[in-house]
Amino acid sequence: MLETDFIPKKIDVLIDKTTVTWQTPSNIALVKYWGKSDPQIPKNASISFTLNNCNTVTKVDFKKIEKSEEVQFEMYFDGKIKKDFKPKIASFFKRVEQYCPYIFEYEMTIHSKNSFPHSSGIASSASGLSAISMCLMSLEKQLNPILSEEFINKKASFLARLGSGSASRSIEGPMVVWGNHSEIEGSSDLFGTKFPYKVHPIFNNYQDVILLVDKGEKVVSSTVGHNLMHNHPYAENRFKQANENLSKMSKILQEGSIKDFINLVESEALTLHAMMLTSNPYFILMKPNTLEIINKIWKYRQEKNSNICFTLDAGANVHVLFPENEKKSIIQFIDNELSVFCQNSHYICDIVGFGAKKL
Repeated sequence: MLETDFIPKKIDVLIDKTTVTWQTPSNIALVKYWGKSDPQIPKNASISFTLNNCNTVTKVDFKKIEKSEEVQFEMYFDGKIKKDFKPKIASFFKRVEQYCPYIFEYEMTIHSKNSFPHSSGIASSASGLSAISMCLMSLEKQLNPILSEEFINKKASFLARLGSGSASRSIEGPMVVWGNHSEIEGSSDLFGTKFPYKVHPIFNNYQDVILLVDKGEKVVSSTVGHNLMHNHPYAENRFKQANENLSKMSKILQEGSIKDFINLVESEALTLHAMMLTSNPYFILMKPNTLEIINKIWKYRQEKNSNICFTLDAGANVHVLFPENEKKSIIQFIDNELSVFCQNSHYICDIVGFGAKKL
């Protein structure tokens, strides 16, 4: 599909008001993307697990108004007006206005809340912007009832991407590819695509325990980090490596080669942070406790012959990944040995999920 396919034809607006509510999840990339070009086009393809418990619930009240020159909206988070959220949402609406021209004819009241603490160190842009995108598509569906579910999901992912690249991977599940890749049927730079091949049962109900090492705001934002890839000395090799790793990951997921999965997921996590370490200016988002946890996981895996592994986002927190059949013993290990490295011993138990839900 092309970008122009998402520009609606003339709509005769008939609805005076409507309210829609969506719950959309966060996600964690297994093969990472780091580096992009305008408008939010990834330099390499990525694949993620869609999460289930870490999600955002967003309700939007749409009320018909005389057509305005600016998008009219108010933003509430946890029941309170959040003026500091408004510029980012306004920027998002600016990016999507040509694809959703009807937003100039509605006043929107947005109520949003996360299932995880806002300051927990989990990026909420993926779940938050994908939720708003699904609400916009619910309105568009009411204005144009012939739209298919497939089109709605693609366009919602396309819109979410314009706000946050990783948000494109939060519409569907359990695994989503974002970025054009020759070996992934239907993949695109414009929107996320549900992994199209049959996945080995070992990856069903895969577990993700998020260890909250640092709940503070990152010293370097992801946007700044992505921009540092433009003149990075290792950028081109990294983009090539990531696309090759996605080819490997596709085969691993289909064949169930869990030891290869562990090796590739951990290598991807460390490579992401290696790009940060070798940027100019360089920066470190891992904390001492991040490294303590990694070493503990490696030791546990060797001693117990476990299939536990870790991945990292662009921050200090550690995602502990493992198959469902090891849940009891690994949760005990986390309680006994890893939680001490988390702020206030705080961690979140999650599981691979299936994407957006209308409430």
